[in-house]
Amino acid sequence: MSIASAEMTAPSSLTRTSASRRVRRALGVGTAVDRQEFEGGSMQSKLLAAYLRRTVRPFLGVWARTHSLPWPMSMVDQAGRLLPPVGDTTVAPVRLDECRAEWVRTDSPRRVGADGRSERPTRRADRDRVILYLHGGAFVVCGLNSHRRLVSRIAQSTGADVLSVDYRMMPRNPISHAVEDGVDGFRYLLDAGYLPEQIFIAGDSAGGYLAFMVALALQSQGLPPAGGIIALSPLTDLDPTRKMLHPNASLCSVFPKGAVPALTELADEVEARIVVDGKRGPRVCPVDADLSALPPVLIQVGSTEMVYADSELMAERLADAGIECRLQVWQDQVHVFHAADFVPESARAISEIAVFVDEQVRRGTVPLAGTGT
Repeated sequence: MSIASAEMTAPSSLTRTSASRRVRRALGVGTAVDRQEFEGGSMQSKLLAAYLRRTVRPFLGVWARTHSLPWPMSMVDQAGRLLPPVGDTTVAPVRLDECRAEWVRTDSPRRVGADGRSERPTRRADRDRVILYLHGGAFVVCGLNSHRRLVSRIAQSTGADVLSVDYRMMPRNPISHAVEDGVDGFRYLLDAGYLPEQIFIAGDSAGGYLAFMVALALQSQGLPPAGGIIALSPLTDLDPTRKMLHPNASLCSVFPKGAVPALTELADEVEARIVVDGKRGPRVCPVDADLSALPPVLIQVGSTEMVYADSELMAERLADAGIECRLQVWQDQVHVFHAADFVPESARAISEIAVFVDEQVRRGTVPLAGTGT
């Protein structure tokens, strides 16, 4: 049974195993999706789901009905300062053309220039990989602070330096500006000495959407492709129809039914401000784009998430385009469960990210700086 034919099956009916179950499913005339189903349902994850259903979900329901009001969204990112990065992590500020960013590096000394600002870090001779990270938050909330701990855990597990981008957000800026900021981050890494195949573009939720769109923008701008894409609980389709018809519309612990249509409405309103030659450009989502030139992709998603349908659809479209895609479905996990340290499935998922990065680096046979090989 293909992913396409299984899209209306309740995710809770997924086979549970002691570790994981791998199923290679051929879709269309392209390649096969490497689908892996991981057991979940730990006590910690159940407690987290219950908490989010009673707190975040009702709040997002109110936001969906009043998203045009001036919500103090920056408070969420400021609260993220309470979540320190993992030990032995160095954070160094960076300035891109239109936004801030920061290096998140493990076991790395910070270098400060004569003007007191951090110097542009160059590629470290002992590192053959780097991650360009785009945070989630529905394009309207979160930032460097809220995601610093998650990013540091990914850096620690993968052995990669991470450039986390504080891209411009709605409602002041359209999503297309966030994509531009991601491309600027990619150019920054090239200027720092990294080869394109050493760069992995990653993001969670809305950041997953941006990861795909940035990878597509590289192609349209004549830049070389990245080494891989890592999408955690990604939004890939701004059209809410498919998600609203899926059983997870009622099962999701984070998003109420009205949240996705409200986000789509806001995105269209903001994007409508951008007019070229008297015309507004069409909305382009990752699932609707030409995906044939993308690098290998890892998608991780919880089986009861609202965006589960998006992950399946994206995997299907990637397979049809002949792109290698690994779709990992984590039983009963909430949206971006990776960010919850105390959930055991979180650490397992992040370790799978490291496996994916290791595999792609080995396949690329990328030389270390100064080795001459």
